[in-house]
Amino acid sequence: MEEEDDRMQNLRSKATELLLRKEFKDSIEAYSELISFYHDQISNTNQNLDSNKLKKSLCLALCNRAEAHLNLQEFPQALKDCNQASQIGNTHFKTLLCKGKILLSLNQYGLALDCFKKASLDDPHELENSETLNGYLEKCKKLEFLSRTGAFDISDWVVNKFQGKPPELAEFIGPIEIKKSEISGRGLFATKNIDCGTLLLVTKAVAIERAIFQESKEQAQLDMWKSFIDKVMESAKKCIRTRDLICKLSTGENEDHLEVPDIELFRPEAEDSTRFHDKKIDKEKLLNILDVNSLVEELISAKIQGKNSDVHGIGLWILASFINHSCDPNVRRSHVGDHVIIHASRDIKAGEELTFAYFDVFLPFKNREEKAKNWGFICKCKRCKLESGVCSNQEMMEIEMFLGKGLEMGGVVYRLEESMRRLMVRGKGKGYLRASFWQVYFEVYESERLMRKWGSKIPLMESVVDSVVDAVGSDERIVKLLMGRLKRKNGHNGNGFLEMEKAMKLGRGLYGKIMKKQTLKTILFQLGNQ
Repeated sequence: MEEEDDRMQNLRSKATELLLRKEFKDSIEAYSELISFYHDQISNTNQNLDSNKLKKSLCLALCNRAEAHLNLQEFPQALKDCNQASQIGNTHFKTLLCKGKILLSLNQYGLALDCFKKASLDDPHELENSETLNGYLEKCKKLEFLSRTGAFDISDWVVNKFQGKPPELAEFIGPIEIKKSEISGRGLFATKNIDCGTLLLVTKAVAIERAIFQESKEQAQLDMWKSFIDKVMESAKKCIRTRDLICKLSTGENEDHLEVPDIELFRPEAEDSTRFHDKKIDKEKLLNILDVNSLVEELISAKIQGKNSDVHGIGLWILASFINHSCDPNVRRSHVGDHVIIHASRDIKAGEELTFAYFDVFLPFKNREEKAKNWGFICKCKRCKLESGVCSNQEMMEIEMFLGKGLEMGGVVYRLEESMRRLMVRGKGKGYLRASFWQVYFEVYESERLMRKWGSKIPLMESVVDSVVDAVGSDERIVKLLMGRLKRKNGHNGNGFLEMEKAMKLGRGLYGKIMKKQTLKTILFQLGNQ
């Protein structure tokens, strides 16, 4: 008996030391051996006192092993240990605290909140942990509210010029669903009418890799890609749910025969669903999935202030990967921390497919066509169909030839508008073509000299802006033009109420409704000053 007690004590000391030294893999092995020892002892003892004592020790060992799994982000294994510990002592403070942290890491805010509330009632003597516990309680309440309402606000972080850690974001899925797409495979669709700027999706990356490209850019990109693949593979190995959801993504083949998954599977609360299957994913299949579905990171700090513009990132955001490309997109994305934020860049009707641009939609048709080929597809959106016909016209081809030949841009705009009139290009078609030649329009409307010369012969800037926004949504370059004109017209602070209201709507289309009006207004004036 004494020998067994010594062995138990040695195992417990070794496991505890390894955990404290943050040697988590070794501590898991040690705790596994200790847990097996406890199970053997419990099954062999007939004394209730010793049995109860051993069960308490087993509960603690399971909880500590869960902590080690949690630190390695092995969430399913950690949760399994906590559930086993709870069966032994379902009000054990440390078990409830650990399980709450695991559920919080899995974005299951409601369940995590329940654990922390139970922990706060469990043991009044745990005063040294009360501050930590209260912190988790407040964090859970905040994230649960954000996940339910989508009422995100990053104003303070923006005002502080993106200093410090990015704000904590919750997983959020708005009024969207997955359906068969006429564009390609499956897509995300609006389930109700959506206003410009409305938040539609906030989700964290399965994995993300970042690098600063200096010399040997090609080699740096290759190294970043290899590291990214390893991170995704590691995440897939750790979690059946992650692995199953990744397997639901397209490999680029048989798009029309792919299943349409229920969007409920992508909600964090579906973590324990029996609908997830333990699928195998080999490296070749993973490479094909990542090649089709990976997104380049577009940091909101880089968009607004150029901060971190030298940082390049690539990541996998599973649900966002269902969004198809269009040259007349209706959503935009930005990245905060490891999260991607998707919002409406213009008003969207119920049943309309969500689309964003895989490349710059202000490029002329031929340039966009080449970009699409590089991505491995042919864009068949309404805009490309219209422009493929119009831009093959001899008159339009001549206008494109004039670009970069030293011809005055006012003359180019005049000829372009006349050509659209003769070719009977109307409605949205005008917005499409104006977007394709945006740089020309921008140079004219930015120049007081050209405006004096051509003002009466070309359309008003406001009508051009409205048509382009209606066609392709908000864009920084449109806001820059509008705010620059507003500043010149009304002084440094800008006093044009109607113009400012239009600029604010464009701003919401740019960044979404994730900041206060005054913060957005400040950012818009910064764009106008650039």
